[in-house]
Amino acid sequence: MIEIERGFMLNLLAELLNEHSPTGYTEKALGLLRRQMLIFPFLEFSTTRKGALLATWKVDGSSRPKAVTAHMDTLGAMVKEIRANGRLSISKIGGLQLNAVEAEGCWVVASSGRLIRGSLLFEDASSHVHGAKVSETVRSEKNMEVRLDEMVFTADETKALGVSVGDFICFDPRVEITNGFVRSRFLDDKACVASVVAAIKALADAGKEPAQTTTFHFSNYEEVGHGASAGIPSDVVELLTVDMAAVGAGQESDELNVTLCVKDSGGPYHYGLNNKLKDLAKANGIPYKTDIYPYYGSDGEAFWRAGGDVAVSLIGPGVDASHGYERTHSNALVNTAAWVAAFLMDA
Repeated sequence: MIEIERGFMLNLLAELLNEHSPTGYTEKALGLLRRQMLIFPFLEFSTTRKGALLATWKVDGSSRPKAVTAHMDTLGAMVKEIRANGRLSISKIGGLQLNAVEAEGCWVVASSGRLIRGSLLFEDASSHVHGAKVSETVRSEKNMEVRLDEMVFTADETKALGVSVGDFICFDPRVEITNGFVRSRFLDDKACVASVVAAIKALADAGKEPAQTTTFHFSNYEEVGHGASAGIPSDVVELLTVDMAAVGAGQESDELNVTLCVKDSGGPYHYGLNNKLKDLAKANGIPYKTDIYPYYGSDGEAFWRAGGDVAVSLIGPGVDASHGYERTHSNALVNTAAWVAAFLMDA
């Protein structure tokens, strides 16, 4: 198994996690990723009209081009309404769990250009005022609100800050790396982005290159279902999707391992490529799990639905509490990166 630089990968992951990138507001985060990847002079960069970042590693004599995709966009919200009391109603981006971000700090990216600090609260948050209602009420977009840390108590005062309907709301990731565990929001899918970059570095440090010209596609609309529907070159023969593995009761996945997902809500992945990946894992001493996710979709499927004629497989590190306050272990990230590297070197 090729050596993966764990420290490099974790440092990059922390930096990516701390750069906000809810779907639709990913330009700064993808710009950060591109700058970090400039250490690889052999990569050719471009940006799709949709805003995804492409990095191509060309090799001579390539006859079966490949692609690897992982997404940089995360869950978040937008301003739905400025309320009479100056607080903000929200509209969720992707599968945001409101209970997972209740009482969390956030930033409103105001149309004026200001970043305005606030927090997301249940509108009847005080137990001393509302009693049992505080704990018994199901949270919804209608009864949650962003309280701004500004002297604003009317809609007009909030508007005067430059806040408008449609402004993005970015929630604090709360990144912490302890005893090999990485705990943060939005490990889906920045953990996989860091693993892919670590795989590229491992090959470069070992003086190796991919067996085939490979396009690395970092998408920006995965959380809303159409991230990689465009941007994968039409001549690609195999597409490796790298996204988190869901951990929970009834699942084989765990936080310490990388997982091959053989089926999700879109149906089975490519049988032949799955078997090739299993052989590569065994040959390189990479421990892995296999699993099925009934409430899951990926960028590989988005490309399939858009007409992509390509073999697609899905691997990724086990992530606990997906779409909540997530956690994985660096061992799972190392093994994910090693599997990506093995895929790259396989003809």
